[in-house]
This record gives sequence, C-alpha cells and structure tokens, in this order.
Amino acid sequence: MKKHSTKSFILSGLVLAAVSLPAVAQTDGGGISKEMLSAIKEAQPHSAADRALFNALAANSIDALAKNHANQGAIDTHFSVETPKQDITDQKQSGRCWMFSGFNVMRSAFAQRTDSLTVSLSYDYLFFYDQLEKSNLFLQGVIDCADKPIDDERVRFFFKSPVNDGGTYCGVADLVAKYGLVPAEVMPETFSAENTSKVASLLKSKLREQGLKLRDMVAQGKSQADIKAEKTRMLSVIYRMLALTMGEPPVEFTYAFKNKDGRTVTEPEKYNPMTFAAKIMGDTPVYGSFIMVMNDPRREYYKTYEVEYDRHTYDGTNWKYLNLPMEDIASLAIASLKDGRKLYSSYDVGKFLDGKRGYLDLRNYDYGSLFGTEFGMDKAQRIMTYDSGSTHAMTLTAVDLDAQGKPVMWKVENSWGPASGQQGCLIMTNEWFNEFMFRLVVDKKYVPAKMLKQYEQEPVMVMPEDPLFLPDN
Repeated sequence: MKKHSTKSFILSGLVLAAVSLPAVAQTDGGGISKEMLSAIKEAQPHSAADRALFNALAANSIDALAKNHANQGAIDTHFSVETPKQDITDQKQSGRCWMFSGFNVMRSAFAQRTDSLTVSLSYDYLFFYDQLEKSNLFLQGVIDCADKPIDDERVRFFFKSPVNDGGTYCGVADLVAKYGLVPAEVMPETFSAENTSKVASLLKSKLREQGLKLRDMVAQGKSQADIKAEKTRMLSVIYRMLALTMGEPPVEFTYAFKNKDGRTVTEPEKYNPMTFAAKIMGDTPVYGSFIMVMNDPRREYYKTYEVEYDRHTYDGTNWKYLNLPMEDIASLAIASLKDGRKLYSSYDVGKFLDGKRGYLDLRNYDYGSLFGTEFGMDKAQRIMTYDSGSTHAMTLTAVDLDAQGKPVMWKVENSWGPASGQQGCLIMTNEWFNEFMFRLVVDKKYVPAKMLKQYEQEPVMVMPEDPLFLPDN
C-alpha cells in the first residue's frame, strides 16, 4: 500500500432498522422500478436522531464518527519478544513495500551477523531492474500468448497491467540473485523512484504499443530471430526511460562500511553489485533459504499453491506458498523472533487502522452501530469477494506472549517514515492479526521438517487474478 494514504458490532438502531420490505414489481431484468424505489424510500427512518446523524456524517469523516471511544486508552508498547530496532524507512509515493520489507530483513540479518556494521541498500537500483524485468516478462508473455485472441483471459491479464511497482519477497530474492545489491549512497533515490505513478503510466503505454506490434509480427509469421531482435530493441527503449528517471545502475564502486554510530570502520574496497550482495548475505544463499506461507481459509491447509505468471522475472520463480492455519503461522513467526530474526509479512493494513496511534484493532471503529447494519463476512468470504486481501508488506519485529506462550500483540516496522504510527511502527492485536494477516516469509531453519516436506509437494496452480495473490504495494 502506498504511503498516502469484519467483524460484527452491537447495533445502536440510530439509522436503518431491520425492515421486511414487501415484494414489489421490478423492471424487466431486475432493475429498480418506481414501485421498488418507493418501497425503499418508505423503509427509511426519519427521526430527529437520524437527522442529527446525517448532519454529523455530512460534516465529518466516517472514521472520526465510528471511532470507538472506549478503545482509545493507552497502548501497551511492551513486548516480551522483540528484535533489535533499526532505522525506519519511507517508500514515499510508491508501491515498493515488498522491497522495503525485504531489505529490512536483509540489513537486520547483516547487523546481527556482524554485530557492529550497518548498511543502507539502494531501492532505486533494484527497482530499476525490477521494472526492466517486468517489462520483459510482459513482452515475452505477449509473444507466448500471441496465438490467442486479444480478448482471451490471459492476454487481457498481460495488457491490463504490463508493469506495476508491487511484488513479494520472492521478487527480492530473484532480483538480488541475478543483479546483486548496491549501497544507497552509490545509487540514491530519484523523484520517479519515490513517486512512481507517472513513469509507470508512460511505461505501460509504451509496453502496450510494443505488445501489439509483437502480436502482429507473430501473426505475420515473422521468424523467432526477428521477433527476438525486435523485443531487444523494445527493451532498449524501456531501459532508456528507466535510466533517464532513475539513473543508470553502477557496475563497480568503492565502499566502506560504518558502525551503528555512523563512523566509518572498514577500509574502502572495490565491489560490483554481485560481490557486494555476497558481502551482505554472507553464507546465507539469497534464494532457497526460506519458504513463503499464507493463510487462505478458502483452500485446504497443508497444501502448496503456486501462482501462474506471478513473478518478477521471466526466468525466475512463480510465487509459491504453503497454506497454513494462523496458529501455525504464529508459531513460525515466534520461533524466528525469539532468535532475533525479523520477518517479511503482509496484511490488509487499511482495515481498522488507527493511523494516528499506529494501532490495528478490530475494536478501533464501530461501523455497524454508525450505519445500523452488520458487516459480518468472515475471512474466507472477504477474500473470495475481493473485500480483503494482502495489500501491504511490513517487517514483523516483535510479539508479546501471555503466561501460556500465546501471542497477545504483534509489532511491525512499516515503511511510511519514522513520524508515522508508533515511531514508524504499527502495533496490532492478535485478533486483528488473525483476521488480516496473509503472508509470511520464514527461514527454513525455523520450519519443522514436516512443513518443509509439505512445501515441496507438487503445487496446485492458481490464477494470478485470484484476490489473495495480488502484489503487495
């Protein structure tokens, strides 16, 4: 989710009461007839309380009026298990939360391993190659599907969104394995990296134009060599657009590491992106050391699911998840946090968020009482109707456990800047966590052998249009 920014509750009965409406004639095909509209209007209450409520809603935000005053007390900020704090980042007006959370995990592990060194990684660098790779994924996907009609579901999937700035942790892994890392000082953020909407719009327009030309070449029977050469020329145009807005990625640089106090403590050394990535990652391979798990109550648990065409690079890996109950996901997270390891995690962060306090709680807002109705869908129903799904990645950094070792509260490092929420973090109740947490990336050493075996089973393929498999942004 870019920086800018259900459970039922007791009804107050101030507005629309439960009314049995008479069966009235509709227009042909089920439209609203005059008789039906009249019945709807007659069912509306018109008390003095309703007029007062309208006046309040007309002049105030819904959240301000639905805020549950009884839940506005002090927030307990003590956590029994907490990883070391690190600098809070800011993704600005971009959808790169997946990269920010991924880098949070990497730099935290680096600091834990070296015990003294800190590093800021270049988002701009990896985002450059993310957009170039996604452009190639689109163009090659268009070629692969060129024999299908333009209104085919898969062709529409590609042309609807040729590129985007969202993603998941496997995108970080694929891109780092292929292109490495560079320090933020070597390739700092640009305006277009921090404000992605305009350059994304231009890239999409150009790619759609290029995609149509490639379809025409296939239809005309052009050779594979000619099509490949044309795709290369097209990608050179995309590369130039990216280089003009984000800078051209470095191939070699000199860098010296600093300690926690910001003092340079190592001799300057020459690196390229791959050798620098190896320095940051140490003995831990960038890919293959983790599994991704999800909670999707629509589907069978302890089964692995893979998302077709949902990846960052054409030659990379599709998103693959082991579907687990929330109690198993919590156990994996707790094991990691107890060992000082932060985790990539994703949520539907906009639900019941008190942004000012940085607090996520099902009791923050009472929309049901305000509107005199119920919002009663469960998690599975919200997912299947596109009412809820993973929208934003954050870095899981702490958990508070009760006397029985059960989670009560969780804390995440966000990427909306240090002034947001709880000094850049968000605190969530375990009840909220269970309802609106969806994905977790965990190092394999914290995963029981049985789950690792389940993760390696033949995956069930699902379509990228599935509401739970939209990218984190």
